[in-house]
Parts: sequence; structure tokens; C-alpha cells
Amino acid sequence: MTRVAVLGSTNMDLVAYVDRAPERGRTVTGREFRTIPGGKGANQAVAAARAGGDVLMIGAVGDDEYGVRMRENLEHSGVDTDLLHTAEGPSGTAHIVVDAKGSNAIVVIPGANGTMTALGPGEVAAIAEADLLLLQLELPMSAVIEGARAGHAQGVRTLLTPSPVQELPSELLDHVDLLIPNEHEAAELSGYDDPHAAAEILLGQVPAVLITLGSKGSLYAARGSRTIHFPAPDVTAVDTTGAGDTFVGALAVALGEGRPVPQAVAWASAAAALCVQKPGASVSMPYRSEIDGA
Repeated sequence: MTRVAVLGSTNMDLVAYVDRAPERGRTVTGREFRTIPGGKGANQAVAAARAGGDVLMIGAVGDDEYGVRMRENLEHSGVDTDLLHTAEGPSGTAHIVVDAKGSNAIVVIPGANGTMTALGPGEVAAIAEADLLLLQLELPMSAVIEGARAGHAQGVRTLLTPSPVQELPSELLDHVDLLIPNEHEAAELSGYDDPHAAAEILLGQVPAVLITLGSKGSLYAARGSRTIHFPAPDVTAVDTTGAGDTFVGALAVALGEGRPVPQAVAWASAAAALCVQKPGASVSMPYRSEIDGA
């Protein structure tokens, strides 16, 4: 079984479903409101666990009701929460608007996630024992860099989702094996809107890049290899929240099982396609049997 360590955020998603997202200065009436456990780190942990991985979550929740719910949601999905700390104060929240096409806009308030500024000996040891390490950017950069450095030092394959997008220091990128931005993040990081051009620029910083393109699939590029475009399954999206995290979590499990990149990407794409056909993030993530049957 693939051992996956996730160093990342836990947020309670506060989701408003609308026909059309409001423009600046305007108010709209929504169709539904839901509170759903999320956060990019927790989402990737749930996705990997449901896909069949042995998953450990490293992060922090607040000492509030949201923190209790998020811990229970992770444990219900089979994620080890022994290193999910409880900090004084509120948990992180993500305020999400989802329109009738399934597109979303998100505002994240870090809360307890902001307390994760450094790693202790237990976290470093847990990373060293993993096959893969999943990182995102909803924790303080100091902790993300420390995690990447710990993984690299022990030969742990490290995957970074650069979201929310920001300038990436070389001391982080030097320890990343696979960078997984979406097309907008890739454009901002590289200065090029064209994914092929963006990938070439990013390969100057990391050994391999996998750019997710939504309904257009994904683009994989690695040093010394030809660039490959992978199509996405043709489905009708209800809510794209969590689709990227589902993709990454399933991809990590597939890579840890030794599947070649084309097979791993196809399997992860099937998982993401199942996710977007249901509302919510972690609650819509498929189990291994569903992915295999897609």
C-alpha cells in the first residue's frame, strides 16, 4: 500500500451555490448553502485515502466545532490524524461561491493553519517514512520548505500543488520532484499563457511538471522527455471544487504503486471526473472501487 504523507491545510468550506456569481458591488440570491470539510491538504489526504493509500495528515485545526468536524471527516475516510494538531482559536475557513456551470471562486482565511510555522521531530520522522509527500501553499511557507527539505533528504517523492499561487523560492523548488499547477497558476508562475511554453519555463526549476487544464485534460513535461497531453473524461460538471485535489491524491497513490505516468494520469483523471459530478469537495471524492469502474 502506498504510504502518503500530506503536509497541508484543513479548512471548513462555506459554500454558496448560485446561478451566477456576483460581480463587484452586486448582490445575488443563492440556491443553497452548505458547510463541508475541506482545505487543500485535507482534500488531498481524503482523496488519497479513498483511492487506497495509507495516508497521514500533518497540520492543524482550531479548538472549535469546525475543528472537531474536520478531524472526524479525515478519520472517517481512513486518514491518520495523530499529527493533526489542535491550536487555540478558530479553524481555517474557505468561503466559496459555485455558479450554475460548476465554476468557483474562493477566499481562504488561514485560522489554525497559520500556526504551522515549523515541523517537530515527529513530523520530520513521519515524512521520512512515506513513499510520497504532498505539499500545497495554504500553510506558512517556512513549514512547506521544511517539509520539502525533509522529504528530499530521505528520497521521498515530493509533489507540490502551488495554490494559492505565489512566488516560489528556490529553496522550495530545489526539493520538489513534480510540480502540479493548474493552467492559471502555471501562467502566473511562468509568465506564459500557453501551457506548453509555461511547462518549458517551469522545467528550468523542477524535474517534472503536470499542468491540469480542467475539461481539456492535463499536460505532462519532464526533463529529457517529450511533452504529453492527456485528455479528460467527457462529463457534465456540477461542482469543480476539490477536483484538482482529487486528481493529486489519486495520482500520488497510482505513482506510489509504480504505475507509469500515462496510466497514473488516466486513473487520476477518472477520479477527478467522478468528483466534479457531485457537489462539495471531500464529500464528493470517489473510492478506489469507483475509480477502477469508471
